[in-house]
Amino acid sequence: MGAPVSADFLIIGSGIAGLRAAVELSAHGRVLVLTKSDPGAGSTGYAQGGIAAAVGDDDSTARHAADTIAAGDGICDEAAVRVLVEDGVRDVRELVEWGAAFDRDANGRLNLAREGAHSVRRVLHVHDATGREIGRTLAARIKDHPNVTVIDHALVARLVIRDGAVAGVRFIDASGEWREARGSATLIATGGAGHVFQETTNPDVATGDGMALAFHAGARVADLEFVQFHPTALAVPGMPRYLLSEALRGEGGRLINQAGEPFMRRYEPDGDLAARDRVARAMVRESERTRAPVYLSMAHLAPEVVRARFPLIAELCRQAGLDVATDRLPVGPAAHYFMGGVETDLDGRTSLPGLFAAGEVACTGVHGANRLASNSLLEGLVFGRRAGRAMQSWSASSWPTPSAAFDLPAPGSQSMAPLPMAETEVRSISWQRVGVFRDKGGMTTAVEQFDAAWPSLVAALDAGQGMTPGQWRVASLLTVARLVARAALRRMESRGAHWRADCPERDDLNWTRHATDVRSV
Repeated sequence: MGAPVSADFLIIGSGIAGLRAAVELSAHGRVLVLTKSDPGAGSTGYAQGGIAAAVGDDDSTARHAADTIAAGDGICDEAAVRVLVEDGVRDVRELVEWGAAFDRDANGRLNLAREGAHSVRRVLHVHDATGREIGRTLAARIKDHPNVTVIDHALVARLVIRDGAVAGVRFIDASGEWREARGSATLIATGGAGHVFQETTNPDVATGDGMALAFHAGARVADLEFVQFHPTALAVPGMPRYLLSEALRGEGGRLINQAGEPFMRRYEPDGDLAARDRVARAMVRESERTRAPVYLSMAHLAPEVVRARFPLIAELCRQAGLDVATDRLPVGPAAHYFMGGVETDLDGRTSLPGLFAAGEVACTGVHGANRLASNSLLEGLVFGRRAGRAMQSWSASSWPTPSAAFDLPAPGSQSMAPLPMAETEVRSISWQRVGVFRDKGGMTTAVEQFDAAWPSLVAALDAGQGMTPGQWRVASLLTVARLVARAALRRMESRGAHWRADCPERDDLNWTRHATDVRSV
């Protein structure tokens, strides 16, 4: 093992939540940011639509909260929602003060967009590259800061637990050597796990590492049955599933069938701007009804306006041989966002003392069963800042009741036998059995398949056997896939993004609650 490094605060991940926490912590001690790829490779830079905040004259935090709670389908944590929308106004205005170049109208006012399930225009945007601009703004705040160090290509694989508290991490550096980083408080801000599924809009790094890392150390995870499948991913054979932002429909885009007919009103009163889970299911049903693909069309709008508003999407479509402004764009659902994750309180504290989590990897309950569009960047901004503040002075005596922690041994150097399941198999099972439409038979089969592979994976991890970065990737995917399948099978109702053909109704009597999971074989 290589020489250890140390800091006052450790941050795993360099997206919006990790960067905002680093900004908050930079004046209070040494901050070490560990990111497993290049700093800009995560989901933040892929966020197209924008960031929602009640800054418009016709808006209010109460209205934003009501829209968030409605999208969450009955199980949003309302205290978390209040924090999101109220702190969000302050935090977004702070971004503006720091130089975030949000689009403005001819009068210099913020140009707010509307997206699905929002009652008013409240989405601040920078064309269709909002996440990239926010990431740039936050990165500039810590660039060359003497208290902040970034180590990239650092794959964090283990938490170090001493005296019942998280005291650091073990990671594989760019040279393939194991190293240890020590700190008084650790934040997991690793983003989501879209690559658990065969079809996803997420970047390649979104493999659930943070969720698996916390779970294997004994932390509680919650709500992992709730996975949002974005309805409009570009579905061109041989091409990645590029996200076609909901903002396209917010600006007038229409979903049409093979015959060129708009069809969403057939399924949903809110039409093309219904909540994402409803749009995704309607698209699948229309495709099954017509036995043909469905499309997104902007052709009825001014082409020059469409291309100017969405330059990044226009370029992605061009690479696929399509014109975003004039062609019918073939679309279909793809895994996009995890509402569940590592369970935390409103300041990012997990069930393990000294361990915090923020952003998509975390579960505060703020999104309930389905996230409102453009609340994701806001979540990372608000709860990243709050976690950074809480990390400055945490004490074990004030910690929420912890779950049992597992101090795993240091990894060995010996090679390991092939993992019990290949990445393609994990992703295929998840997509086919635990995707947009679910039922008991399919999910039971998925759980059985993942359970069969589980003991040998846990034995390898517990024994500290050496694994390559590729093997750690599969271990994370298998861990999260199994947790998702188990959680989905357990929730015997349909709610938000979780829809079961065998339990198609919402069951408020038995399931108006969040379900957690802890480490077990």
